[in-house]
Amino acid sequence: MDLFLGIDFGTSGARAIAIHSNGDLVAQTSVKASQHWDQMLWQLLEALSIEVRSRLARIAINGTSSTVLLCDRAGVPITEPLMYNDARGASVLDQIRNIAPEQHTVISATSSLAKLLWWQSNCELFSKAQYFLHQADWLAFLLHGQLGMSDYHNSLKLGYDVERFEYPDWLPLRELLPIVVEPGSAIAPIQSAIAQRFNIPLTCQICAGTTDSIAAFIASEAKESGDAVTSLGSTLVLKLLSETRIDRSEFGIYSHRYKDRWLVGGASNTGGAVLEHFFTSNELRELSDRIPDRESPLDYYPLLQPGDRFPINDPTLAPRLEPRPGDRVEFLHGLLESMARIEAQGYRLLESFGATPLKRVLTAGGGAKNQAWTAIRQRHLGVSVQSATQTEAAYGTALLAMRGLI
Repeated sequence: MDLFLGIDFGTSGARAIAIHSNGDLVAQTSVKASQHWDQMLWQLLEALSIEVRSRLARIAINGTSSTVLLCDRAGVPITEPLMYNDARGASVLDQIRNIAPEQHTVISATSSLAKLLWWQSNCELFSKAQYFLHQADWLAFLLHGQLGMSDYHNSLKLGYDVERFEYPDWLPLRELLPIVVEPGSAIAPIQSAIAQRFNIPLTCQICAGTTDSIAAFIASEAKESGDAVTSLGSTLVLKLLSETRIDRSEFGIYSHRYKDRWLVGGASNTGGAVLEHFFTSNELRELSDRIPDRESPLDYYPLLQPGDRFPINDPTLAPRLEPRPGDRVEFLHGLLESMARIEAQGYRLLESFGATPLKRVLTAGGGAKNQAWTAIRQRHLGVSVQSATQTEAAYGTALLAMRGLI
């Protein structure tokens, strides 16, 4: 067994990538998003060849940050999941402020803890809840069968203390919270029924996962302090490798532990989902090639619905998409320019609070291929902007399965 499988559950679908122990990509497949995550997982595995599946040594899964489920004692969800950008937790922020330290990551309408406390007050079946799990936790459970396991990347916004490696005393509902281990560490071998169904070796280890944006960072192989990865997927996610930890919840800034350093950053609701709302993939390619080499005067804050998390953390922030010119090239130019301004604002904010200064930006996600957008971003960021050698979060998750965090 010499292959390692990474599975990425993003906002637009799921992808699986198998790599060899030397890092070479061996196989990949993808499925479109649906409400049935278990079926998506089985479809991904089924789409891999029997030869690949029979050589799998370790599997890890990433999911969108703060996408969560409430499950019964058998691991069956008792209500619909709450997605990463669901801000109904704004109604419990005063409750969180009363118990959490100032500037804590959980003081956000979209944090995992906000969603848990919202469920406590609004879910009629809450008394039946036995496990509060993140998307990646639940999907891995389907493979290894061990309920109530998570990793410290996914659990950060739940309130897990990533310096002390424990839940703080002020955190409520501890009886529902998962056991937290290091991302990439082995949890248990694959369940025998799943192994038999998909011709996967019984010795294949299912590993603790991570979030989709950290998986993209791992894929980029950024290693130096000051290196950053911007993920241009459905949303805009910034991750800067820093010697210093920064947590400023009022700006949506948080830090993930990355061995002995910190991934400092935040996630904005602007990004590819806005572009796909107005343009087809072909239009994006064709119109981008016609964008002139000058700054657009259009000043947007591109959102599909009110609310952003970073660099402005305001669940009521209104989208700004006017004036809208008749020329679609001008409109696209204005959107890309405005998103680049938001990205640059984000990195300046991180540095202003003491993060390691930005030295280089590697780009992951679908937007990494857009050369016009790259040129616009480099102008605003003032540092080298390049595509990561590997941009797929599934590839980063396969690396995580193979070698853990390094």
